Amino acid sequence: MTLDVVILAAGQGTRMRSTLPKVLHRLAGKPMVRHVLDTAAGLEAERTHVVVGHGAEKVREALADSRVHFALQAEQKGTGHAVAQTLDGLGNGRVLVLYGDVPLIRRETLARLLDGVDDDHLGLLTVTLDDPGGYGRILRDAEGKTVAIVEDKDASESERAVRECNTGIMAMTADQLRRWLPRLSADNAQGEYYLTDIIAMAAAEGVEIVTAQPQDPLEVEGVNNRAQMARLERAHQRAIAETLMAEGVALADPTRLDVRGTLRCGHDVEIDVGCVFEGEVVLGEGVRIGPHCVIRDSHIGAESVIEPHSVIEGAVIAGRSTIGPFARLRPGSRLAVGAKVGNFVETKNVEVGEGSKINHLSYVGDARLGRGVNVGAGTITCNYDGANKHRTEIGDDAFIGSNSALVAPVSIGRGATVGAGSTIGKDVADNALAVTRARQVSKADWPRPRKQDD
Repeated sequence: MTLDVVILAAGQGTRMRSTLPKVLHRLAGKPMVRHVLDTAAGLEAERTHVVVGHGAEKVREALADSRVHFALQAEQKGTGHAVAQTLDGLGNGRVLVLYGDVPLIRRETLARLLDGVDDDHLGLLTVTLDDPGGYGRILRDAEGKTVAIVEDKDASESERAVRECNTGIMAMTADQLRRWLPRLSADNAQGEYYLTDIIAMAAAEGVEIVTAQPQDPLEVEGVNNRAQMARLERAHQRAIAETLMAEGVALADPTRLDVRGTLRCGHDVEIDVGCVFEGEVVLGEGVRIGPHCVIRDSHIGAESVIEPHSVIEGAVIAGRSTIGPFARLRPGSRLAVGAKVGNFVETKNVEVGEGSKINHLSYVGDARLGRGVNVGAGTITCNYDGANKHRTEIGDDAFIGSNSALVAPVSIGRGATVGAGSTIGKDVADNALAVTRARQVSKADWPRPRKQDD
């Protein structure tokens, strides 16, 4: 039987106190609705529908690269009304209803829910809570069969004592939806069309309601305010940390780790506190990451050391390299084995050869350094002329003295030496010395100027 997934993402989320649609607020670096889409993708649905309303254009734009069908709920009249906007686009198989602000739902949970759905069975995901306040309650008959859901605001005192709650996530056939949705009524405390009212309709027709529960209640927790957002963020990060530690990664403090993408680690990786990993990051065996580093879309080779407070983006670092502290590697930085980029060094679009060192206080961009190059403190590759970028080539075993400016395009030969304080605008031959300094003048017993008395 085919599958359509319907994701409700039309709400404004006023309690977020934000102009951004609620479902676009980020958890672990990506919009909540994207988490739901990624989970749904694992179910191999034939079609995925996203119901948009408040901030519809922003949601469409954020999901422009996704293969989804958008349905507009121009007026927010409840969940039943929202699902009804997708009826014309549904197939003839099963339909799974999800929520764009419930980002931690697991594919395995949804697969279990879908397993029991057919023309004679409707699937409902429920959760048992110690404090069910605010949730719709599951009503069962004397035989334990689900017969209805009553919303918290419409429930009686005895119904509010029920701890089994509705998550809103359910699955049914498209034919069932087409039968039941037109019969929904807004005669309730909220004046809305509740999707949950189809439960009573199903029971009345003899359609059995099959329930399932998540492994952890956090899977079905929705986000309505910043505090809930922060709670789910930390829960998600803790789950990532647990997985990493189970794979052998040493975390100094699993509560102070943020992975906003994918982090793959070899054996014996050590990560100190406060580190953030974004995009696709790979850490080779024995890599050590110091505290408070930010690493984005980068590959760091085995036994490399990233010292504290370093920022690395779009870089490929070979094994046994050392970075930082306080280094910044920008996109296109490629380091060979045993290279070193030290404190307060910035690189961009640069190749650093095996064993080469840029130890401190330098900017090296649009350049290629050979093997065994030493770049002194304060060196700058002047690569931008105000309109175009130009390259600097530095040969093997070259020595660049401190406080030098290399004005590109320029080539420094193999084994060449640039004297400290030089501005180099012409090529330097192999094994040559290039110095551009004003002659030093000394005057003995020179009277230093003094302030005049008033």
